[in-house]
Amino acid sequence: MKNKLVSEQEHFSEKELEEACTAITSLINKCEKAKDKLKRNSSQETLMERRIRALRISASLIKEKISKEA
Repeated sequence: MKNKLVSEQEHFSEKELEEACTAITSLINKCEKAKDKLKRNSSQETLMERRIRALRISASLIKEKISKEA
């Protein structure tokens, strides 16, 4: 699935990638704390779990990109 918000040709500096990874890690922590307050087996909990998983994937891909460029 292609997302037109981010061009495949777009390049980011290592600093930009590191800052993005820091921001994503912070969001993961905040989402995990918020998830603890949600009702078990609710649609909100499922959505939060999916968001957390997507953020972890994003962080992993960014770290992979940084290590390849180093």
